[in-house]
Amino acid sequence: MTDDKFALPIHWNDYEDIAMSLYEKFGDDFGESKIYRIRFTELLDWVLSLPNFAGTREESNEGHLEQIQSAWVYEWRDNQ
Repeated sequence: MTDDKFALPIHWNDYEDIAMSLYEKFGDDFGESKIYRIRFTELLDWVLSLPNFAGTREESNEGHLEQIQSAWVYEWRDNQ
């Protein structure tokens, strides 16, 4: 995702937007099996560092991170 001042903020429930941003950032460096092996602490830091991400560390939970992983895998599959 571009660092566009007019872009809408991304929140924890925006799983597809987060997944697209992660795929844009990492591309094919992370395939399906590698995405599912990412530690949640690492994934949390990556999500928080995304441009236009408006959520906080305190708002995150395991369910959000699992949904983000799944959406990222689908995004990766769509681009293969």
